[in-house]
Amino acid sequence: MKRGALLSVVACAFAVAILAVHGDDSLVPPRREVYGNGRIFDISHRYHPDMPEYGSDKGIGQFLWLPKSMKNGSIANNSEMKLPTHTGTHVDSPGHFYDHYLDAGFDIDTLDLDVLNGPALLVDVPRDSNITAQSMESLNIPRGIVRVLFRSLNTDKRLMFKKECDLSYVGFTEDGARWLVENTDIKLVGVDYLSAGSYDHLISSHLVFLKSREIILVEALKLDDVPAGFYSVHCLPLRLSGAEGSPIRCILIKN
Repeated sequence: MKRGALLSVVACAFAVAILAVHGDDSLVPPRREVYGNGRIFDISHRYHPDMPEYGSDKGIGQFLWLPKSMKNGSIANNSEMKLPTHTGTHVDSPGHFYDHYLDAGFDIDTLDLDVLNGPALLVDVPRDSNITAQSMESLNIPRGIVRVLFRSLNTDKRLMFKKECDLSYVGFTEDGARWLVENTDIKLVGVDYLSAGSYDHLISSHLVFLKSREIILVEALKLDDVPAGFYSVHCLPLRLSGAEGSPIRCILIKN
């Protein structure tokens, strides 16, 4: 074999070896919202620096670092992250608004996975108000329904895709929360912004929901482009001992 041909073969082999180790730079990883031929919907928001944080107009900022990088000589890539537990799609424990519950140990690790997983109803609430007692009554949610996800104007306005927190978001008023507690069997309440309680009823509505320690609040769900109706919901928080909130991954599966 001539020297030039030999060099070409060696160069080609070297290129193949590099691709085998580092991959093809032209590859684009899939980022999907729907799986299983349209049966599985990811209803969790993707974390990024410009996602909103409650009460801030700056987003959550940098939350992920790569202190150990293969590019800098480490044998593997190892990331670290730091962010509030009530950021993005997340769940509340009773200790979020009841200090004595948190002291007693009612943290995220005590939440009932049977409530967080099972048949669920996705409903559209009236768009002209917060979720009041009148709104709740108009939905005609039958007894026996345990898990309900409430889609509101927040989804229409794409508030979770905006960097600035919008305190005009739709949430439950105190009387709306009380109506749900007293007139339904709902134990999982899912909403489409950072708080289940409207801004003017932030504390009072949470106190109503969390007092019994039976209702679980899942907040900041991504409900756009998901048809209303019945599904199986699956929500899994991190097992954070001592924490009153946790990021959560939630999916809906068509029945």
